[in-house]
Amino acid sequence: MAAPSTTRRPGSRGWTLLAIGTAAGIYSGLFGVGGGTIIVPLLVLLVGFDTREATATSLAAITVIATAGAITHTIYGNVRYDAAAMVAVPAVVGAFAGTTLQQRVPKDWLTLGLAVLLVFGAVDLLRGG
Repeated sequence: MAAPSTTRRPGSRGWTLLAIGTAAGIYSGLFGVGGGTIIVPLLVLLVGFDTREATATSLAAITVIATAGAITHTIYGNVRYDAAAMVAVPAVVGAFAGTTLQQRVPKDWLTLGLAVLLVFGAVDLLRGG
Protein backbone atom coordinates (compact mmCIF):
# COMPACT_ATOMS: atom_id res chain seq x y z
CA MET A 1 0.00 0.00 0.00
CA ALA A 2 1.34 3.39 -0.90
CA ALA A 3 1.68 5.96 1.86
CA PRO A 4 -0.39 9.11 1.46
CA SER A 5 1.35 12.25 0.31
CA THR A 6 3.17 13.94 3.16
CA THR A 7 3.25 17.34 1.45
CA ARG A 8 1.81 19.73 4.03
CA ARG A 9 2.16 23.26 5.25
CA PRO A 10 5.25 23.85 7.39
CA GLY A 11 4.39 23.07 11.00
CA SER A 12 1.17 21.20 10.20
CA ARG A 13 2.80 17.83 10.94
CA GLY A 14 3.44 18.93 14.52
CA TRP A 15 -0.18 20.02 14.95
CA THR A 16 -1.36 16.74 13.46
CA LEU A 17 0.81 14.77 15.89
CA LEU A 18 -0.53 16.85 18.80
CA ALA A 19 -4.10 16.19 17.67
CA ILE A 20 -3.43 12.45 17.39
CA GLY A 21 -1.95 12.47 20.89
CA THR A 22 -4.94 14.33 22.28
CA ALA A 23 -7.37 11.89 20.68
CA ALA A 24 -5.37 8.91 21.91
CA GLY A 25 -5.30 10.28 25.44
CA ILE A 26 -9.04 10.89 25.51
CA TYR A 27 -9.84 7.46 24.04
CA SER A 28 -7.35 5.78 26.34
CA GLY A 29 -8.94 7.36 29.40
CA LEU A 30 -12.46 6.58 28.24
CA PHE A 31 -12.02 3.07 26.84
CA GLY A 32 -8.55 1.82 27.77
CA VAL A 33 -7.41 1.92 24.14
CA GLY A 34 -5.19 4.20 22.16
CA GLY A 35 -2.13 2.60 20.62
CA GLY A 36 -3.22 0.14 17.99
CA THR A 37 -6.71 1.49 17.48
CA ILE A 38 -6.07 5.24 17.44
CA ILE A 39 -2.41 6.22 17.17
CA VAL A 40 -1.19 3.65 14.62
CA PRO A 41 -3.95 4.16 12.03
CA LEU A 42 -3.79 7.96 12.34
CA LEU A 43 0.01 8.05 12.05
CA VAL A 44 -0.27 5.96 8.89
CA LEU A 45 -3.20 7.86 7.36
CA LEU A 46 -2.52 11.44 8.42
CA VAL A 47 1.24 11.65 8.88
CA GLY A 48 2.43 9.12 6.32
CA PHE A 49 4.36 6.80 8.67
CA ASP A 50 4.76 3.22 7.55
CA THR A 51 3.19 0.58 9.80
CA ARG A 52 6.44 -0.29 11.57
CA GLU A 53 7.27 3.34 12.37
CA ALA A 54 3.69 3.98 13.50
CA THR A 55 3.68 0.93 15.76
CA ALA A 56 7.03 1.78 17.35
CA THR A 57 6.07 5.42 17.83
CA SER A 58 2.73 4.38 19.31
CA LEU A 59 4.38 2.01 21.79
CA ALA A 60 6.73 4.76 22.95
CA ALA A 61 3.87 7.25 23.33
CA ILE A 62 1.47 4.81 24.98
CA THR A 63 3.96 4.27 27.81
CA VAL A 64 3.41 7.84 28.93
CA ILE A 65 -0.33 7.77 28.18
CA ALA A 66 -0.85 4.52 30.09
CA THR A 67 1.08 5.81 33.09
CA ALA A 68 -1.06 8.95 33.29
CA GLY A 69 -4.26 6.93 32.91
CA ALA A 70 -3.20 4.32 35.49
CA ILE A 71 -2.33 7.02 38.02
CA THR A 72 -5.68 8.72 37.50
CA HIS A 73 -7.59 5.44 37.76
CA THR A 74 -5.62 4.59 40.91
CA ILE A 75 -6.82 7.86 42.45
CA TYR A 76 -10.40 6.78 41.68
CA GLY A 77 -9.76 3.31 43.12
CA ASN A 78 -10.45 1.49 39.86
CA VAL A 79 -7.21 -0.48 39.40
CA ARG A 80 -7.07 -4.17 40.27
CA TYR A 81 -3.33 -4.66 40.56
CA ASP A 82 -3.53 -8.46 40.88
CA ALA A 83 -5.30 -8.70 37.52
CA ALA A 84 -3.02 -6.04 36.00
CA ALA A 85 0.05 -8.08 36.94
CA MET A 86 -1.46 -11.26 35.51
CA VAL A 87 -2.08 -9.47 32.22
CA ALA A 88 1.19 -7.50 32.14
CA VAL A 89 3.69 -10.30 32.71
CA PRO A 90 2.74 -12.46 29.71
CA ALA A 91 2.07 -9.30 27.67
CA VAL A 92 5.72 -8.28 28.04
CA VAL A 93 6.79 -11.63 26.60
CA GLY A 94 4.21 -11.21 23.84
CA ALA A 95 5.48 -7.71 23.05
CA PHE A 96 9.01 -9.00 22.52
CA ALA A 97 7.71 -11.86 20.36
CA GLY A 98 5.36 -9.62 18.38
CA THR A 99 8.02 -6.99 17.73
CA THR A 100 10.46 -9.66 16.55
CA LEU A 101 7.81 -11.17 14.28
CA GLN A 102 6.82 -7.74 12.94
CA GLN A 103 10.32 -7.21 11.59
CA ARG A 104 9.93 -10.32 9.43
CA VAL A 105 6.46 -9.65 8.03
CA PRO A 106 6.11 -7.54 4.85
CA LYS A 107 4.84 -4.02 5.57
CA ASP A 108 1.80 -4.44 3.32
CA TRP A 109 0.75 -7.52 5.30
CA LEU A 110 1.09 -5.58 8.54
CA THR A 111 -1.14 -2.82 7.22
CA LEU A 112 -3.71 -5.32 5.94
CA GLY A 113 -3.63 -7.24 9.22
CA LEU A 114 -4.23 -4.08 11.22
CA ALA A 115 -7.11 -3.05 8.96
CA VAL A 116 -8.75 -6.48 9.22
CA LEU A 117 -8.37 -6.48 13.01
CA LEU A 118 -9.95 -3.02 13.28
CA VAL A 119 -12.86 -3.98 11.00
CA PHE A 120 -13.59 -7.21 12.91
CA GLY A 121 -13.37 -5.33 16.20
CA ALA A 122 -15.78 -2.68 14.96
CA VAL A 123 -18.26 -5.27 13.66
CA ASP A 124 -18.09 -7.17 16.96
CA LEU A 125 -18.77 -3.98 18.93
CA LEU A 126 -21.70 -3.05 16.69
CA ARG A 127 -23.18 -6.53 17.18
CA GLY A 128 -23.09 -6.02 20.93
CA GLY A 129 -19.85 -7.95 21.49
